[in-house]
Amino acid sequence: MLHIAIPLLEELDNIPTLLKSIAVQNHQDYKVYFCVNQPDDWWGRIEKIAACNNNQSSIKMIQETAEFPFEIIDKSSLGQGWKAKKLGVGWARKTLTDRILDKAKEDDIIISLDADTTFSENYFSTIEENLKKHPKAPAIAVPYYHPLSKKEAEDRAILHYEIYMRYYLINLFRINSPYAFSALGSAIAMPVWALRKIGGLSPKKSGEDFYLLQKMVKFRPILNWNDEKVFPAARFSNRVFFGTGPAMIKGNDGDWSSYPIYPMDLFNQIAEFYKLIPQLFEKNISTPIDSIFGNTNDCNIIWENLRKNNKDLPHFTKAIHDKFDGLRILQFLKQNVEQLRQNEEKILIDFILHMDKEKEQNNFKEFSFSQSPISQLNEIRDYLCSIEDDYRLNAMKQYGK
Repeated sequence: MLHIAIPLLEELDNIPTLLKSIAVQNHQDYKVYFCVNQPDDWWGRIEKIAACNNNQSSIKMIQETAEFPFEIIDKSSLGQGWKAKKLGVGWARKTLTDRILDKAKEDDIIISLDADTTFSENYFSTIEENLKKHPKAPAIAVPYYHPLSKKEAEDRAILHYEIYMRYYLINLFRINSPYAFSALGSAIAMPVWALRKIGGLSPKKSGEDFYLLQKMVKFRPILNWNDEKVFPAARFSNRVFFGTGPAMIKGNDGDWSSYPIYPMDLFNQIAEFYKLIPQLFEKNISTPIDSIFGNTNDCNIIWENLRKNNKDLPHFTKAIHDKFDGLRILQFLKQNVEQLRQNEEKILIDFILHMDKEKEQNNFKEFSFSQSPISQLNEIRDYLCSIEDDYRLNAMKQYGK
């Protein structure tokens, strides 16, 4: 059986399309769980009353129009909303998954979605088939694609952000990082047994999707491919603390500092570190990533402890990757990007020409994130998407070998 987990906050306009996308699924053995949520103190804030009423209308619409089995977890009515620090989409997703874990069987599947995401009528079926073919896989990071809105500011912002996301993931695949995944709450599926195995979802104000997949990777490699994509909406939104919506808002204001196109050389330094792991198992040596843990002496203590607790190379290697995980990789890149500050458009175009030597340099001579036509940004997005899909699909074909 499939359990569909969907947090809702001010999503009334999206609910009709969402309910239709679910109702037309050709897989019919499922139940949908909606967590309609907001901080309880919004009821006392004039500027938030519209959001509160939107949530109440959402509950009513689902109750009156949903044509499939569902359950509403009401964390929005007066007296039932989030209190103190327990708030945000992370707590909504935890509340949803905890409710499902209380009821579901080990081999049932949880599909995480968002209200603004569309998907084909085959989506549920492909998720189930995929996990049945790969019974040891603890999760799927589903491929995604943001449809354009034909609004200049929105499209430019989402294309810039998606190019950043795809460039980042491709480079992680390229260096064979175990943390090669993109985390979107609307694009995750997992068997119940796996979520139970890692102790459930850890609530975060934002970024809960990343931390969930990172925990899964540390437990066992995940899948990065599914035959059907999801299509999240691209919109300016500050309902979460970071992620697509806030990135678009900052970017539209000209601030992309949190989402740089990192030089390839930084990823290559991580690849060099990976190659040094067998030597590290034998003795302390300097590595390209020492600075992330302080200095070489600090690293030596870490390596010595890992050697002490892991008596063979495979276990030591896994311990290294658990230590230098997806978050540490991002911290390393951020820590060092200023030292290699280059023109980001040049970094990106050099990367594309590196990946495809047949592409003409002239096509990109005047490329600019802020000035190039939307069609050119979309062309680059689609090109990176095709490379990423190849990496994702190839990784699935190699899964378990």
